[in-house]
Amino acid sequence: MFDMGFLELMLIGVVGLLVLGPERLPKAARTLGLWIGKIKRTVSGMQREISAQLEAEELRQKLNEQQKKLDEGVQQVKRGVESIAEEESDKRPPASRADDAGEAPPAAPPEKRLDDALARARTGSEADDSQRPADASTADKDSAPR
Repeated sequence: MFDMGFLELMLIGVVGLLVLGPERLPKAARTLGLWIGKIKRTVSGMQREISAQLEAEELRQKLNEQQKKLDEGVQQVKRGVESIAEEESDKRPPASRADDAGEAPPAAPPEKRLDDALARARTGSEADDSQRPADASTADKDSAPR
């Protein structure tokens, strides 16, 4: 700890014996040992707490990174679905688009458009499912709207 050798300890013992005397030296040594033990436990507890805080901060950073990646993925999916919805609206006949341009209600919120595009995409995939063999997976059918 302090890189003390035998001679340094012997010198401290002799000085302590001369200053305190033989009656009080054992009690002083015991008290000093207790204080050193408390200090060691306190330092050890602080080290554990600091390392726990560092680990928690690392986990928090990793969680934030994963959240950003997830948000980016969701945004990509939204853009993809919205582009599909726009393609679908462009494929509609001009007469129906003219009806929309006439006295159509105000534009739907993005969430509604996203839900509509997802519903159209699902109905398109259900049409594809009808062309699949009968033993195909039922996972797509379970996720279909009811």
